[in-house]
Amino acid sequence: MAASSESDILSNQNSRLPDDTVFYAIFPDFSLNSNPTPDLSSSLQSLHLQILQTISSFTTDYLWQHEPFALSLSSLPKPSCFCSPHLPHLHGKLRFGDNLDDEWFAVFLLFHISTSFPSLSIRVWDTDGEFLLIEAAFHLPRWLNPENSLNRVFIRQGHLHIVPKDRIPSPTLEDSLRFIVNRGEESRASETIQSSVKNRISDYPERATRNMHSVRVRVPVSVAQVLKHEPCLISLAVEGFYDRDIDAMKYAARMERFLPKGREEELVCVSVKMSRAMYAQLVQQTFQAPKCYPMPNRTDAAAYSEAELGLKIACGLEMIYQLRKREGLEGKGSTWDAYRVSLESSGYFQGLLPGSKEYQRLIDNAEEYYRNSSLFARASEMLSAPVRRIDEILALPHSADDFSGQEVPPSDDDTWLYNGEDELNAALLERQKEMDLYNLKHKKKQKGQEDTGPSSSSNLDEAALGDIAKTMQAFVHKVSSYKGAEVPENRNLKEVDLNVDRFIKDIESVMKRQGFENAGSDVDVEGSSSDFDLDDSEDESDIAEPSEDNKDGEDTFMHSYSDVMNEELKATTLEKSFVRANEQAQKKAEGKSNAAENMDEDYTPVDVDVNLVKSFLDSFSSQQGLPGPASNMLGLMGVKLPRDDDKKGE
Repeated sequence: MAASSESDILSNQNSRLPDDTVFYAIFPDFSLNSNPTPDLSSSLQSLHLQILQTISSFTTDYLWQHEPFALSLSSLPKPSCFCSPHLPHLHGKLRFGDNLDDEWFAVFLLFHISTSFPSLSIRVWDTDGEFLLIEAAFHLPRWLNPENSLNRVFIRQGHLHIVPKDRIPSPTLEDSLRFIVNRGEESRASETIQSSVKNRISDYPERATRNMHSVRVRVPVSVAQVLKHEPCLISLAVEGFYDRDIDAMKYAARMERFLPKGREEELVCVSVKMSRAMYAQLVQQTFQAPKCYPMPNRTDAAAYSEAELGLKIACGLEMIYQLRKREGLEGKGSTWDAYRVSLESSGYFQGLLPGSKEYQRLIDNAEEYYRNSSLFARASEMLSAPVRRIDEILALPHSADDFSGQEVPPSDDDTWLYNGEDELNAALLERQKEMDLYNLKHKKKQKGQEDTGPSSSSNLDEAALGDIAKTMQAFVHKVSSYKGAEVPENRNLKEVDLNVDRFIKDIESVMKRQGFENAGSDVDVEGSSSDFDLDDSEDESDIAEPSEDNKDGEDTFMHSYSDVMNEELKATTLEKSFVRANEQAQKKAEGKSNAAENMDEDYTPVDVDVNLVKSFLDSFSSQQGLPGPASNMLGLMGVKLPRDDDKKGE
């Protein structure tokens, strides 16, 4: 059977779905049967009525922003739902507009349905996708993202289920439904995800009651008559006023339906209930009364304020009435005949001849189902096709005397409308707290996974310093030579081409010292970086032996060159940039011995290893995680440093 509820039959002809809409689909376990039977269709109808009865206690007095929570049947052979063309199920959509509470109230209802009917699996999504996962974004597994979340997220037995990727990499809807039915313990989301979603709906249905706002208004008698019989039509009145355009304003200027006597029409005081979102939409807009509208004198501030709010309701109701009448929605689909036509077009009667026994049985079942479901779908019918119902109400006898002498309760306190900053700040602080906890957890995990030491010299231990220095020395010993720095064979780089003879001759011509030729030829190309840390006797014996022409004790070239270079560098801060051998000891003794602070550092040796590591780390830190010379050279040595998060956060 392919039947649909009245909410679909009476829905607006516009097929474009608005952005502010939530969609949901309910899949009973028996719909997974491979062969649909008449009993399957009957079971689906029975389930539909049971669900509506279960949630009626929550929805009876609730005023929805645009349309009420409703369910439609989608069954074979011609399903009426695009979300699953192969499985019989129940489905619906709810436009919540500016009232986000409508969406979360619908989520609460779906969780309640899943608890009341354990053999159901429910999908819910909106134009943002799986918005339940957005609520638990800080607790989701790392593999889950919007691209692979399709057909994975369900509500079942009051819990959120996520079909794991390692079990079904690319699930179809039917695959996921069978998985959570048979192996639900594996798909049930973690407690942190469960609590994040359930906390969002934990104060429902009480929040739904708090979301209602009653206010005193002064409206024309015809408006009071309509709202008296059908309070839910306040939703249409607010929608018509809030979404008005120039064409709709033309109807408000004349007020033909709700103000037939013009300024002679009497205003009556009544109490109207609406949602807080509706009240805010009415109050926060400035609106000038049309010339034909009988507004009271401004001297009575209270009466004028009530009449001003009533003016907006009356004009909104007039505009939506005339627009729907022009669109031809004044009653289409509200009768049994229209419902029967929809059944015939969907193939419900299976080609049976009218009057046959089987045909009569099917039509009797359809009539019973129509009577039961129409009780629940009454509000949906009026919101989608209000014109006929309004005409019926206004055809009844009514006058201002029907509303005079009645005690009208005062309006509810609306300070919530102006004191929402505290609630907003509380929500932002809660989100900030979640973000801080997530970042803290993420940093701890990163630190736990680090195999190398920290990336700054301030928090490196002595072992790490020694390892980096030894690695650099090994690199110089084994990898570099007079031919240049060799790289691993698996790198597609050409060998360095260097003319050694030409290079030595160029050095000789610059130095112009024949005595240095022998010293240059004896240089140990296998020396390490620490070979430069020599005392005076080593300099004299290994580097610059005096020749016969230097018997009078004249300085060698190297001594002269060193003296000149030292004189040039004295005026600079270069010497302060090196870490000396006793610097660490001085820091430890600082505060205990003033004499250590006045030590003459002219002859204090430089700690080459520490300076080497410090220079590497400073260069690496300055790269800020980007490619650079330090990371390239360390990569050749097989050393990989983590990013310096501590400095980044300072």
